[in-house]
Amino acid sequence: MAFRYWCGECGFKTPWLTQSQGERHQIEHYAKHHPGIPAGGHVEANRKNPNGGHGCAEALGLVVLLLIVAASCHR
Repeated sequence: MAFRYWCGECGFKTPWLTQSQGERHQIEHYAKHHPGIPAGGHVEANRKNPNGGHGCAEALGLVVLLLIVAASCHR
């Protein structure tokens, strides 16, 4: 799933990233722009593309698997 982290002190937001990447970007932002203030703000989950683009790959994998099963059953 992809997440975007928003700064609680200014208008900074990370790009859509994994949770660990987003957290790291937010901590780096706070260290550089708001030293001494604990990282805050809020986290937004990508609801339009919750799988981060893997939905197509999963569907394609399922189709390939079904084709293999169908070919192995055909005599």
